[in-house]
Amino acid sequence: MAFPERPRLLIFVIAYYAEATLQRVLERIPLSIYQDFDAEVLIVDDASKDGTFRAGNEFKANHPEKKVTVLRNGFNQGYGGNQKVGYAYAIAEKFDFVAMVHGDGQYAPEELPRLMEPLSHGEADAVFGSRMMTQFGALKGGMPLYKYVGNKVLTRTQNALLGTHLSEFHTGYRIYSVKMLERLQFELNSNDFHFDTEIIIQLLNAQARIVEKSIPTFYGDEISRVNGMKYAKDVMMATLRNTAHRAGLLYHRKFDPKSANPNELKTLKLGYPSSHTFALEAVPPGARVMEFSSSDAVLAPKLTEKNCETTVCAADALKGEALPDVSACDVILLLDVLEHLSSPEHFIEELRHQFGHAPKKVLISTPNIAFFVTRMMLLLGQFNQGKAGILDASHVRHFTYRSLRHLLTDHGLRILRVRGVPAPFPKVLGMGFLGRAALALNSGLIRISKTLFSYQIFIEAETTPDVWFVLKDSKAQSELQAGGAPRGAP
Repeated sequence: MAFPERPRLLIFVIAYYAEATLQRVLERIPLSIYQDFDAEVLIVDDASKDGTFRAGNEFKANHPEKKVTVLRNGFNQGYGGNQKVGYAYAIAEKFDFVAMVHGDGQYAPEELPRLMEPLSHGEADAVFGSRMMTQFGALKGGMPLYKYVGNKVLTRTQNALLGTHLSEFHTGYRIYSVKMLERLQFELNSNDFHFDTEIIIQLLNAQARIVEKSIPTFYGDEISRVNGMKYAKDVMMATLRNTAHRAGLLYHRKFDPKSANPNELKTLKLGYPSSHTFALEAVPPGARVMEFSSSDAVLAPKLTEKNCETTVCAADALKGEALPDVSACDVILLLDVLEHLSSPEHFIEELRHQFGHAPKKVLISTPNIAFFVTRMMLLLGQFNQGKAGILDASHVRHFTYRSLRHLLTDHGLRILRVRGVPAPFPKVLGMGFLGRAALALNSGLIRISKTLFSYQIFIEAETTPDVWFVLKDSKAQSELQAGGAPRGAP
């Protein structure tokens, strides 16, 4: 991305009871920052009852050569809520970058020019100053041992759950591209301290480029307002919620980038038990396949590797349109299709009109609305639809094992095999220990109860001719056997 010769930088100073330290922090901002960037300092006092707001205005009056804006929240917004104010200001005033600096001096303003380099060179969307990149550096800088250990344990756990390799999730020294912030629904985040974790998750879900740079650690006599145990619990709950969100188990709107295409979340699930894996196994090599698809994730390229001749039909195009001719096909794929149709009964019925005596294999998958997570949500009074998963907002029909069986058998399909599909944990957790363990647990539970623990239902069925074909064929065969030519024969 090309930036102006002097990109606009907002140095956003969050301040709460920072009367004693604020002016010194502001004076430590290197002059080179003002030379290299069109920089403005924004001080947001979060309803402090000391002289923080006055100290900010005194700095502004004493430095007329610098652009300084001082705001005071009428009501305390909290650590996360105060960040929302600063980021909203950066977006509204059309800055290119926003750098968060703490008014208590815990993070060195002198590091700003070095931290800005990846952003100004277009190499990152966010830069974090990490205190953990230098071994034991944080301890030498005065970080209490319990905080050091807690930081390490939380970061390692979050890396495992999110598939990342960050050295620290809990630094407060951060610089963001404003264009990236515009894509994040940060206004939905917590106003508490775990706002920092939630915005990292949002960056990861938006596929942002995050760069870490080592910074020195400094702990002075500032008052820590973080309840460590509550913070750890909040961080883990946010991380686990996102894991469930990415797996399609629970939907959380704040974890979706604003410009996300729903089909970006619907990628092929291969290399582990899934509806896509089961379908590939069930299609014979060299078969003629008609694949109806509700998303960009289609099996056609993989079927080509099996020497199959595949035709893809977008399921959205079926609404109100005539069905394509499937009479020449050997296999029909209906993976995650029926739930998108207002009348799957009519769809199956119309499809069946084309079938003759020779049976066609039909492979069907659909979410299991009776999955135990959905049941628990209902028990707790929740039914939050989203962009992916069982409660995808584009789903207009919901199925259980029983209702799907009835739909298929009532419309003349013979069910050959029914399988339960586990949740796509490897898609979120990877194929490491956590992903494989979660998958094994879910697969084991499916053996106990398909109806309760299957994330999806997968059915192999075959077609039978409908009554109209049978009647027409019976007339023709009767006339042939009676010695006469079929009506309409040339």
